[in-house]
Amino acid sequence: MAGKHYAVTVGGLGLLTAAATAVARRRRTLAPVAPDLRTPGLWLPLAVGNRLAITIARRWYDRPTEPVPGVTVSRHDVPGGRDVFVYEPPERRRPGAALLWIHGGGTIIGRPEADHELCARIARDVGVVVVSTRYRLAPEHPFPAGFDDCFAALRWLHDDGAGLGVDPARVAVGGASAGGGLAAAVVQRACDEAVPVAFQLLVYPMLDDRTALRRDHQGRGDLLWTPRSNTYAWTCYLGHEPRAGEPRPYAAAARREDLTGLPPAWIGVGDLDLFYDEDVDYARRLREAGVRADLRVEPGMYHAAEVRLQATVPSMRAFQQAMFDALAGALDGDETER
Repeated sequence: MAGKHYAVTVGGLGLLTAAATAVARRRRTLAPVAPDLRTPGLWLPLAVGNRLAITIARRWYDRPTEPVPGVTVSRHDVPGGRDVFVYEPPERRRPGAALLWIHGGGTIIGRPEADHELCARIARDVGVVVVSTRYRLAPEHPFPAGFDDCFAALRWLHDDGAGLGVDPARVAVGGASAGGGLAAAVVQRACDEAVPVAFQLLVYPMLDDRTALRRDHQGRGDLLWTPRSNTYAWTCYLGHEPRAGEPRPYAAAARREDLTGLPPAWIGVGDLDLFYDEDVDYARRLREAGVRADLRVEPGMYHAAEVRLQATVPSMRAFQQAMFDALAGALDGDETER
């Protein structure tokens, strides 16, 4: 009995030691996070790396939110694409500006209903029509399926914009995370096909599949959206593992060599985000190509921190307000004409 008791004790000590080591490691991971952005949920390591994880994530992430009062919400079918939700503020100029919004989720999860509250607030606070599109998700529908759906939504916005009271010269395209990456690629195709886009709003956009090829991320991407999740998502979206060469245009926005002629951009990202390097580099390349690109880097912010914290944390309210202000300034009638 004494031997068995000793074995149990040693085993228990081993578990305690392993737990203490894991806690210490997680504490070091959380140390660079801004104090007001630290939440209990960050203590749980999360990653999406298989179909079961996608199923679970879709059930959790895809919960709908409620539009803010006073905004009219309607649903429309898009020829050649999926359906869209249209958010109209109570009072606005006609014809006026519009934003095509593309939801995030790594191209593998997400749906527009989850952004009801955000899109309605943009419509109300900025005074623009917001069109939020559904698109087919990977891995069931790899590139170019989802991308084509998003571009079809932009075409629909231009073709049917008159009925919505939209000025075709004052249309912006934006999105967050994977939606930001899709938005950047949609804007590139719009430029190539002479579809007017006045502004691109890129919120910590997922731009470059080659980030998955890097091994040293300098401590970034340890929270929320990890290198493992990123590699898996790009593999699902591209239909193959990320590799040095990717010849298909618009598959990854950062791979486009010539950025001249693109519309002005606002790019916002946290300095702990896995996408920090690719976002900062894209802003630099836009500027070098003669494109106005405003870059906001938020200290101590991990991926998508403002989604859950903007209502309670001043820095996240300011981050989202900067996004709203950039959109309002870019789509102002007088500003657009200059």
